Amino acid sequence: MSVAAQTCRCMSADAQYDQFRTWRDLEPDITDGRYADVEISQCVTCDRLWLGYAVEYESFSKSGRWARGEIEADRAATINSEEATDYLAALPTYLYGGSYFDGQSGARCGSMRWDP
Repeated sequence: MSVAAQTCRCMSADAQYDQFRTWRDLEPDITDGRYADVEISQCVTCDRLWLGYAVEYESFSKSGRWARGEIEADRAATINSEEATDYLAALPTYLYGGSYFDGQSGARCGSMRWDP
């Protein structure tokens, strides 16, 4: 991997939406009534693939949260929405953010609370 790919903007939790293009849209994850948005996106600079998961509950303020973790192409082609949270939790690190975290973002590992 090149030095540019190792330091690409996509590896930052504050990467902008235009840093990515949709590689694969998945069905919403309806586990426990979440209706979470799940997609595989690809960095427009380094072509790295990311699994993205986002949820927000309209009836709860500060409930929006998202996570984005690297995913290999073969797994990205087969993963389904219901597997996404377990996949992210098993990664050594993934990026996160949202209003649930008072607008903070960063990197973390392990499970994240997805329910309200």
